[in-house]
Amino acid sequence: MDIKKILSESTSILGVSGQEECVGAYFAEQFRPYVDEVTVDSLFNVIAHRKGTGPKVMLCAHLDEIALMVTHIEDDGSVRFSGVGGVDPRILPGSRVWVHGRNGKLFGTIGALPPHLMSAEDRANNYKMENLHIDLGMSAESVKAQVRVGDLVTFNTTLTELANGQVSGKSIDDRGCIAIMLRAAERLTRMQCDADVYFVCTTQEEVGSQGARTAAFRIAPDLAVVLDVDHASTPGSPADATVPLDAPCITHGPYIQPKLCKRLLDCAKAHHVKVNSFVSNRATATDVDDVNVTRGGVPCVLISLPLKYMHTSVETISMDTLEEAARLVAHFVSELDASWEDEMWI
Repeated sequence: MDIKKILSESTSILGVSGQEECVGAYFAEQFRPYVDEVTVDSLFNVIAHRKGTGPKVMLCAHLDEIALMVTHIEDDGSVRFSGVGGVDPRILPGSRVWVHGRNGKLFGTIGALPPHLMSAEDRANNYKMENLHIDLGMSAESVKAQVRVGDLVTFNTTLTELANGQVSGKSIDDRGCIAIMLRAAERLTRMQCDADVYFVCTTQEEVGSQGARTAAFRIAPDLAVVLDVDHASTPGSPADATVPLDAPCITHGPYIQPKLCKRLLDCAKAHHVKVNSFVSNRATATDVDDVNVTRGGVPCVLISLPLKYMHTSVETISMDTLEEAARLVAHFVSELDASWEDEMWI
């Protein structure tokens, strides 16, 4: 398995919240060699099932990416837009984008009024989304013939290799974590594993975790392992809100089952997987928050992939950390048997 190639291909595929069909179809094919069956539900969740006789385990990471959506076309052909998910308008000026029109993708750039033409007061403030526009270099007539209100806009960025095993690109949140699940699924084909495992590529996480909620209700797992990204350390970042890039992160907090978390930490220690720790004293802002309270409740743990520059077109991770996270997930799942909850509730 060429996991870097898979990450590169998957991050280039359209998969905006609520419209994850294309990227879901891609990952469905990637999982098929390593599981017994793959299904896609009505919300485009991809559910890859490796059958077993042990506890029912749900692993999940989300498919969807942040993006933009066309809201209006000006008389000069400029395209106005709003965000889908958490898009920071400060990163947008100068961005290259794809507008997904009725006849295919159109290349555009995001422009803004230059500071030379602004008042001193305007120059002192950050750009707002309503002040930005996409320039397609086309007449208004041509734009309106190919672009409609509601069309999607995604970043035009390819995965780029940096030094020391790091890569940078868009949508690594959270397709990097789906890559972790895929690598873990491959590893489990060579390991003894009694667990009944569901690898779930969830949808609509960036707008409320609807996919995780419905998938967990359908599967009714005994326990869940959720994978998402976390903020990696950068110059000037607060130490208590970030983690180093060099190791996967295990979260502690009220939404995390403490004894299951201890089992995960013990597993990491036993297999010499370096991990970082993070405290989330309330909700985690991941699929954990919805899986945890599905049906009668699902004990959860959260493994995070440290990522720099979250929700930008240059999200950056360490491929070594991705591989180590997959190794931890595979060992943790393979060691779950019928006795897994003997001490859970005492």
